[in-house]
Formats: sequence, structure tokens, C-alpha cells
Amino acid sequence: MRFERREHRPLSLLIVTPVIAVIAALALSGILISIAGAPVLDAYWRILTGAFGSRLSATETLTRATPLMLTGLAAAVAFRARLWNIGAEGQFYLGAIAVAAASSKLLGNLPAPILIPLLLLIGAIAGMVLILIPLWLRLRFSVDEVVTSLLLNFIAVLFVSMLIDGVLKDPLAFGWPQSQSVSDHAMLPKLIARSRLHIGFAIAIALAILVHFIQSRTVFGMQSRAAGLNPGGAVFAGVPLGRTLVKVACLSGGLAGLAGAIEVMGVKGYVTTDLSPGFGYAGIVVAMLANLNPLGVVFAAIFTATMFVGADGMSRGLGIPTYIADVTVALSLLTMLIALFFTQYRIRR
Repeated sequence: MRFERREHRPLSLLIVTPVIAVIAALALSGILISIAGAPVLDAYWRILTGAFGSRLSATETLTRATPLMLTGLAAAVAFRARLWNIGAEGQFYLGAIAVAAASSKLLGNLPAPILIPLLLLIGAIAGMVLILIPLWLRLRFSVDEVVTSLLLNFIAVLFVSMLIDGVLKDPLAFGWPQSQSVSDHAMLPKLIARSRLHIGFAIAIALAILVHFIQSRTVFGMQSRAAGLNPGGAVFAGVPLGRTLVKVACLSGGLAGLAGAIEVMGVKGYVTTDLSPGFGYAGIVVAMLANLNPLGVVFAAIFTATMFVGADGMSRGLGIPTYIADVTVALSLLTMLIALFFTQYRIRR
């Protein structure tokens, strides 16, 4: 028995692979649910109804999916070009604190039609700045960006903690460490009244479509794919590798920073050190579940948000720990990696 690389990967195989991976992960998680003494199908039904069984739960699920879409896009864009951006968490926080600082200290008096796009741009630029540090270290000194971007996450969170305990601390928070709130007209409009679902959800979907267009229909998209498939061959073919990676880094970091900006302007209104429950790291899982496809990121993010939001209803109804959702998402990543291997290789006798 040996593994043989496929010369051609059918589109049907690429579409079916994520579905099989998710089904396998659910089946494996079902074993754990069964060991916990709960009926498996009932548990999954409670997850589904907990995530979409009411107007409130459905809007909460989509609200939770919004930052996952953007951090998933950030990871997908970078990984496709073999730029291993593990720093989306730090970029998320830097985008969030940049928005809070700009709104409370500089731009709070501007009208909403000008203020909102400007703050979103500032959040994206903050994310870009952070990712350019590990990229520069890679291009200049051949330092592995996996390590540097990961370590920058902790530096960014500590930097944000310093700001919200210092110059950006809200004096009306009764000592609680949080930043000053963004102005009321800087908050994103709601898509559905009396819910937390905001226009950031539509922005995330629009950006997924735009990124898909860029990667499939532009010269830059072709260059970034070539850099990921074969860097040496790309350079031989005339692709400016360094310049291409800088553009990829700016797009990836900008998306992660934008996720932080949208979370502050759409949901919280201020920054705390627990603003993100791990959106940057979960974005990597979302990107892999989507097979690095920007359109697939939308569905992968909704699936991940469904597991996290619906797990609360399952836990209350059946007494199962909510950590089952984390296990399921982690298993989905592992099964997806195995499935991706078999989309590239076949078994031969």
C-alpha cells in the first residue's frame, strides 16, 4: 500500500470533503455524549434549537459568527499564500483598542456616515501594522512567523490591558478595567430591531465575496496562490514574492483588525481584556474547515457559532458540559485535516 498524489482533484470531492469531516466529528463527539449518559440525537437537536430555535437565539448565533467570519478570512488569505498568521487574536485586540481610542479621544464628534467608515478603516490599519512585524522578521532574518505572530498575541493583549488600566480607562466603570466607550453614533446600525445582530454581519459576507473574487479573478490572487503552491517556482515565473506577501499580510491583518473594530462598534461599545473568547484562534479552525475557501468560511463560521451558542441549551436541558462544543469543533479540525490529505493523495496497492 502506498499514497499517490492526485493529478486532478474533482470539484465534487472538494465540496463533499468538509461535509464528511463534519459528520465524522459529530459521530465521534456522539460517543462522548453517549458516555455522559445522554441521547445523542436529542443532544444535537437541542444544539440546533438552542442556536436557531427562536428569533433571539438565531440572531445571537449570527452575531457570534460575524467575527469568526472575519478572522477565518484572515487565516484563509494568509495560509493560502503560506504566510502562517497565527496572530489574528492580537490583531483583533489592536483593531478594537484603536477604534476605542480614536472614537473617545479624536473623532467622536464626527457625523455617523463619516465616523463609522473611518473607524473601521482605523481598526483594519491597526491589524495590518501588527502582522507586518513578523513578516518583516521573516523576510529580513528568515524568522519563523508562526512563533513571532503567536507571541505577539500576548504582547498585544498586555498592551491593551495597559491602555484600559491607564490613559483609556473609563472613569465611570467603578474601577472595572475597561476602555472609554465609543460614541453612540459610532455604533453600527442593527440589521434586526431589538437584537444584537448588526450590519457587521452583512459586511463580513460582502468581504468574503470580495476576497473570493480577488483570489479567483485578479493578478494579485494568482500571485498569492502561486506563492503558496510553490514559492521557488513563483519567483522563477516572475512573481515578486516579497511584495506579494506584504499585500497578503496587509489583507489578512486588516481583516483581523476589522473583526475587532466591528465587535466593539457592533456589540460591546468598549474594550475589555475578555472581549474575545478566542476569535483569533477559532478563525484558524474556521479557515481549515472551509478548506481555505473564502465562501466556505461563511458556512464554517456559522457552523462553529452554532456549536458554541447551541451548546448552552444542550447543557441546560441534558446536564452535559458545554465543553462538548469545544471538543466537536476541535474534532472537526482534525477530521478536516485528514480529509484534506485524502483530497491530495489516493491509496494505491
